[in-house]
Amino acid sequence: MNVLVLLSDEHHPDVMGCAGHPFVHTPNIDALAVRGTRFTRAWSPSPICVPARASLATGRHVHEIGYWDNALAYDGAHRGWGHRLQSAGVQVESIGKLHYRDALAPTGFDAQHEALHVAGGTGQVWGSVRDPMPESAGPSPLFDQLGAGDSRYNQFDRRVTDRAVDWLGAHAGKRDPWVLFVGLVAPHFPLVVPDAYLGRYPVDAMPLPDLLPRDGYTRHPWVEAQARHSPHDAALGTDDRRRLALACYHGLVTFMDEQVGRILQALDAAGLTDETLVIYSSDHGDNMGRRGLWNKCVLYRDSTGIPMIAAGPSMPRGHVCRTNVSLVDLHQTILYGVRLPLDDDDWQRPGRNLPGIAHEPDDPARTGFSQYHAVGSPSGAYMVVRGRFKYHHYVGFAPELFDLEADPRETRDLASDAAYRPVLEVMARELRAMLDPEATDRRAKDDQNTLVARHGGREKALGIGPKGATPAP
Repeated sequence: MNVLVLLSDEHHPDVMGCAGHPFVHTPNIDALAVRGTRFTRAWSPSPICVPARASLATGRHVHEIGYWDNALAYDGAHRGWGHRLQSAGVQVESIGKLHYRDALAPTGFDAQHEALHVAGGTGQVWGSVRDPMPESAGPSPLFDQLGAGDSRYNQFDRRVTDRAVDWLGAHAGKRDPWVLFVGLVAPHFPLVVPDAYLGRYPVDAMPLPDLLPRDGYTRHPWVEAQARHSPHDAALGTDDRRRLALACYHGLVTFMDEQVGRILQALDAAGLTDETLVIYSSDHGDNMGRRGLWNKCVLYRDSTGIPMIAAGPSMPRGHVCRTNVSLVDLHQTILYGVRLPLDDDDWQRPGRNLPGIAHEPDDPARTGFSQYHAVGSPSGAYMVVRGRFKYHHYVGFAPELFDLEADPRETRDLASDAAYRPVLEVMARELRAMLDPEATDRRAKDDQNTLVARHGGREKALGIGPKGATPAP
């Protein structure tokens, strides 16, 4: 048994044909869902790249491992599934984006090909300045590049795909199990995409985002602080550019889907499809302009939700599972995929293997969880999903509560409605059974303050690290 993990970056869980999207073109991801299981309630452990990927690497929540933001990158100090595979003699390699500290850190791979890590091994140190948080990080560079073109990220993804195709071809006929992790960057910013893909999505036909403040929507105060700190929408300026940004995002999803298709075709050509568990997911979603927000970094499903599809041996075909799952579940899933028994340390992690979850009836009692302590956040923020309800806890701010069955787009906050007070109390207890939100917020800020001091203090730290995406190698 082999495991192939395909991880994109910043893919909204609804922007797939198999998820019912009305016009996006994702034939390869859709075909994977047909021969496997799609998990409709899949969550990022944290809606920002580096913490989410550290949780994926270790099978542990962010507060357990302390990789809080994009400057505190995974360094192998906490063992994960890669180390378990290496100890058992199972070949484990990566191709593409990892976003760990650097290629020298012992993060559990026998080899890393075309590796992309945090810039300079330090990442966005400026984002660790949160105690207190600056009012603004300055003008957003998110849309400095926008439209048709061939970005370094597009070129990187094609190189990653070429290397993955060659790697799989070289493993045709080999009987020893392996695990290959492939990290694609699309549809992450910059929103630049070759014209062949952008041309599928007429800019003039792009619907504008909803819940815009200009239309009367009032953002939660914590979210408003995040928006002031990172004024991405102001960088777009006009509705024409907003439509162009959305067209580019959809084009990048189709571009990414084509890379996924090429890799899966290579797997099939090598005769490995029937003996390989394939997992497709992303590190987090994207706000896509809703509420006047772009990028990620908030707790709404646009940001914390992720696609999750698993296909291959032991996965039900054409199945849709509504149990809450997370990237932390990949630790047990990967070990299960190569039939490596769990040891005592594995059993103590919060995840479960996806095939086991998929074969059971939907479990509304399983909790979905995410948290955020990174750039633009005035305090720790925590998401708990259980049954039909979704709860947001903001340290020092009022909570939010949504009924996902009646209001899946999270447009009506029920937290101040007296009729839902018992639900609010249950969700708050669920969170506090997992962690102390105030103490965790303090611990994150203390760690970040230590990092900032190590880099020479607040003023110097604010100038360290890229303001936009990590450059492609």
